[in-house]
Amino acid sequence: MNSPAQDDVRHWLSDLGQTSRRWIQATVLAGVLAGLATIAQMALLAWLVFQGIVEKATVSSLTPAFFGLLGALVVRAVGQGLQARFAARCSEQVRRHARRQLHAHWQALGPVALSDTSAGALAREWLDHVEALHGYFARFLPQMTLATLIPLAILMLVFWLDWLAGVFLLLSAPLIPLFMALVGMGAEKVNQQHFEIISRLSGQFLDKIRGLTTLQLFGQTKQASELLYERSDQYRRITMKTLKVAFLSSAVLEFFASVAIAVIAIYIGFGLLGYITFGPSSELTLFSGLLILLLAPEFFQPLRTLSQHYHDRAAALGAGAEILARLNQPIPGCSGTPPTTLPDNSETLRVDDVSLNYTNGAAVFDHLSVTFKRGETVALTGPSGGGKSSLLHLLAGFIRPEDGAVSVFGQAPGTDAFGWLGQKGFWIQGSWADNLRLTCPGASDVAIEAALRQVGLADLLDSRDQGISSPIGEDGQGLSGGQARRLSLARIFLADHDLVLLDEPTAGLDATSEICVLEALHKLAKAGKTLIFSTHHQALLALADRIVVVNDGEVRDA
Repeated sequence: MNSPAQDDVRHWLSDLGQTSRRWIQATVLAGVLAGLATIAQMALLAWLVFQGIVEKATVSSLTPAFFGLLGALVVRAVGQGLQARFAARCSEQVRRHARRQLHAHWQALGPVALSDTSAGALAREWLDHVEALHGYFARFLPQMTLATLIPLAILMLVFWLDWLAGVFLLLSAPLIPLFMALVGMGAEKVNQQHFEIISRLSGQFLDKIRGLTTLQLFGQTKQASELLYERSDQYRRITMKTLKVAFLSSAVLEFFASVAIAVIAIYIGFGLLGYITFGPSSELTLFSGLLILLLAPEFFQPLRTLSQHYHDRAAALGAGAEILARLNQPIPGCSGTPPTTLPDNSETLRVDDVSLNYTNGAAVFDHLSVTFKRGETVALTGPSGGGKSSLLHLLAGFIRPEDGAVSVFGQAPGTDAFGWLGQKGFWIQGSWADNLRLTCPGASDVAIEAALRQVGLADLLDSRDQGISSPIGEDGQGLSGGQARRLSLARIFLADHDLVLLDEPTAGLDATSEICVLEALHKLAKAGKTLIFSTHHQALLALADRIVVVNDGEVRDA
């Protein structure tokens, strides 16, 4: 996948933000409430100190101010709590929308296009890459607005109290955004490299684990371990580089904020002592001086918080680049134009004037038209690479044609559920029942056992103490190749779909398993199911009502 431009990533993040704009605004309003409560808290605290030390006010006269101070603390806490709550809701909605985009695109790509992508890389996109968007929307975006509004309100108050102190704050404020931008230029690239490397590492690690038996048989475990070590060390280095940039940016910004506060403290101190007579320093009082000192850290705090969350922006840009690269992945066989609408016919499967090309540009089908009837058993035969699997994928909706249209019983391919048995089975770590319930979640134990007996697994089922609860690994461990294939075929009996598509159902099976699969397909044909399968097996060809030869993109009846 080609990495998208940074402008494209920013535009995509902006579009995501529009989906939860009201939550972002609510987060900002809560932050403003907390900021104004902080200003009121500091003003009341300075006034209490001034009244108690300079004016010698009694405790009873200061009681209302004490309650006001407590009220400001409560409002500040409530504002901060609401800010965190609204930010979490905003992030949750954005991440849900991002995952919906990924899911929709994966569905459009289909299993054929996704088969070339590591499951580890897809899992990282779904989990870590999407989670990396949290900080950007929950913290950085709202803080950008708060870093302008809160310091502006404090600056106006400080200018009213002492314009010279306000000038100090005004001159020092741009230093933080300036250095934040300079550091951020390098942080964005580092974070993008971080997400690219972890995606590759995840895919390689999962592939090595899945192929561990093969690696042991060929004596390649040492080389595989060395490769994973090298990739892990590369990930360690890029992670430390990312942390170095984050810590360096925080240290630099903390330094300039501390220096600015120190300058203001020196001015206030010498002004109160009478050593500075320039400007409004002679008018400084304990109240105004203390309030300015209390507000100075609060003036820089939103900017410092923004700088702390700046790495969230870099992380979101890096993760967004990986996600957007996936979303920009072209859908094979799709020209981007709406498919032609075929006349509604619920009794046929039609491929009408379809053109399909491989990703390298080679033509698979050129204006192909073919029709299959409901309830028909069709065998697709012909030399390897002739287009049998591609025709099945078109009927299944796994790929879309560039021109023409495909109709399955009057519906678009994939609209209604159907049975599918590919050349490579799919199993999950769990029991036989868990694997069968993938296609029929509500199936009873009795129905599952009946489906297993239908595909010739009765003897094996009776020999297992745990019955349908017998375990199986995600690569079919615990069963032979033929037994695992029949277990997959049992899903079709359990789900009871009208249309069943099979790609080389007997390929690589022993004689016993072949007979069991043939008998199972014969039962489906007798039940009136529409069977379309690719095969070279003579017994399967004999089972078919119709034999279709697929060769070099051409389809004809045998």
